[in-house]
Amino acid sequence: MRALVIEDDNILREQVTKMFADEGFAVDQAADGENGLYMATEYPVDIAIVDLGLPGESGIEIIRKARKSGRSFPILILTARDSWQTKVEGLEAGADDYLVKPFHKEELLARARALLRRSGGWAQPKLTCGPVTVDTSAKSVTVNEKNVELTAYEFKVLEYLILHAGEVVSKSTLTEHLYAEEDERDSNVIEVFIRRLRSKLDPDGSMAPITTLRGSGYRWDLARSTQD
Repeated sequence: MRALVIEDDNILREQVTKMFADEGFAVDQAADGENGLYMATEYPVDIAIVDLGLPGESGIEIIRKARKSGRSFPILILTARDSWQTKVEGLEAGADDYLVKPFHKEELLARARALLRRSGGWAQPKLTCGPVTVDTSAKSVTVNEKNVELTAYEFKVLEYLILHAGEVVSKSTLTEHLYAEEDERDSNVIEVFIRRLRSKLDPDGSMAPITTLRGSGYRWDLARSTQD
């Protein structure tokens, strides 16, 4: 998952960036409204954390213009203004949630994870498809209630595919959403992650959870459980 942090306070921006990086996110960051707007409209973002009081373009304008450009990723507002008018303005501009400064790290991350789940149509932190369960909070995976050990990047690939279950996801899309802009990238590594996931989740080949569509990408094919 790829997060965008737009915050002009250098210390807070670095703190929030580290929070998300420690949770396994690829993180891009902007210190002003102009760069923030460019990233929000041009980068492959899964979730954006946007401060309202920015130099240049305001947070509200970034949200409005991002939505006008067709970007639909979840947006969480950070604001030092605890007035209901500010919250309403942000939500009506297209934000999905807000958090008043100062805030607790755990609450920010919990709200972000909830927004990501809901954007994929999931209500609970445990994403269950047939015998496979991915716990997005605990960063754990089970198959038939038995733990499956995954590397950090294998988990990221699996989480992205399940959150986009039934959709064809290209190698380039996976690469863009796994790595921040400054990270070194190699889309061929995705094939290795997919192969390892198949081996670990479905060693006997009976489930076939991930389908390869040559020239197009990959698709998670196990149906989600009814309780989610």
